[in-house]
Amino acid sequence: MGGEPGLDVRDRLLRRGRHLELATLAWNVVGVVVLGVAALAARSVALAGFGLDSLIEIGASTVVLWELADVAGARQRRATRLIGAAFVVLALYLAVQSTVVLVARFHPHHSLLGIAWTAVTAVAMFCLAAAKAVTGAALDNPVLRAEGRVTLVDGVLASAVLVGLVLNAALCWWWADPAAGYVLVYYGAREARGAFAR
Repeated sequence: MGGEPGLDVRDRLLRRGRHLELATLAWNVVGVVVLGVAALAARSVALAGFGLDSLIEIGASTVVLWELADVAGARQRRATRLIGAAFVVLALYLAVQSTVVLVARFHPHHSLLGIAWTAVTAVAMFCLAAAKAVTGAALDNPVLRAEGRVTLVDGVLASAVLVGLVLNAALCWWWADPAAGYVLVYYGAREARGAFAR
C-alpha cells in the first residue's frame, strides 16, 4: 500500500518525460525545415550547422523515448553513446565547413527568418532543458538528464548563432557566421566527450 504513491509519482514523471521529449521532437522537426530554408536563402554555415544540430536533437529525443520504455543499464549506455556519436559528426562537419568559409572569405546574406527562429528557439530550448533536468533528477534517469543537457546546449547554440546572424546583419561582420559555427564545434566536441565518458 505504501509503495503505490511512489509508483504513481514515477508513472507521472515518466509521462512528463515523454511529453517533454515529444515537444522537443516536434519543435526540431519544424526547425529542420525552417533552418534549411533560411540556410539555403542566406547561404549561412551557422544556420546549416544549427539545422544539423536540430537533426541530432530529433535523434536524441527519439533515443530517449525509446529508452524511457526500458531503463536497463545497457540500453542507457547505448543511448548516450548514440547521442555522443551524433555530436562527433556535427563537430567534424562544422569544423571543416567553417574553416572553408573563413579561408574563402565567403560572405553569407542576412536572414531575418534565421534571426527570428533562433531567438524563439533559444527561449524554448532553455525552458525544455530546465524541465528535463528536474524530471530526470526526480526519476534518477541518466539518459533523460543527458538529453536535457543536449537541449540546454541547443539553447546555447541558438544564442550563439543568433549573435552571429545579428552581427552579420547589423554590422556586416561576415566572419561572425562561421565564428558561430566554431562555437557549435566546441559544444559538439564537449558533449560527445561527455557522452562517451559515461
